[in-house]
Amino acid sequence: MDKPVPGSSGDPDYMMSLARGLAVLRCFADERRPMTIAQASRLTGLSRPAVKRCLYTLVRLGYAAQDGTHYTLRPKTLALGYAYLSSSTLATRAQPLLDRLRDELHESCSLGVIEEGEVYYVARAEVSRIMSIALRVGSRLPLYCSSMGRVLLAGQSREDRDAYLRRTDLKALTAKTETDPSRLHAIFDKVREEGHAVVDEELEIGLRSIAVPVMGPAGVMAAVNVGVQASRVSAAGLRPRFLPALRRIAAELG
Repeated sequence: MDKPVPGSSGDPDYMMSLARGLAVLRCFADERRPMTIAQASRLTGLSRPAVKRCLYTLVRLGYAAQDGTHYTLRPKTLALGYAYLSSSTLATRAQPLLDRLRDELHESCSLGVIEEGEVYYVARAEVSRIMSIALRVGSRLPLYCSSMGRVLLAGQSREDRDAYLRRTDLKALTAKTETDPSRLHAIFDKVREEGHAVVDEELEIGLRSIAVPVMGPAGVMAAVNVGVQASRVSAAGLRPRFLPALRRIAAELG
């Protein structure tokens, strides 16, 4: 029995086969490795016959390739993500600004939006430093323990934040990760008041970041951040070193 696909209940216009195919496509992004039918079935909650039909169709259409029992995505899938990037005014405008910010600060910087309870990276400019978290356009991170996520949550109502915290598995990713809902609410309130968020090794040991909101007509529409290695920049040094430039870029984007 297949697990119900979100959004499918009682809607006669909902195309279940398309939803299942997209779920199979997405599980490749989550795992980042070749997968068998059994592995994709476990990740999506779909039955093996349903996954097999989805993969067969993706192979026939040129979006996937089969090597024995394993499946991988083909370059043709890049067109799906590019369709968003090429049509998004925000991402298109942000990229040259992030490139300029990276060159000014000599640090990696990113633009993120909230989608399905996560931060989605829609633009990024990197410096050539090796970090264990591989972040790129299309990467996703938890909202509660990332600087951009906290900025995005701070822009929401208390009711929306409550709903997010109730449905989210608040895992401690490091010994410093805050997972208590009441303390997280206090953090979100402080971020909203101060207009920026600092995360000190809560997402990953050795990684610090600072983020500010990008404002739109309806409120916070995105967040922009700078991430640094903790060995090079102290937590206290983030604000004086990066906050003015981040706010300037956010104002240009807003």
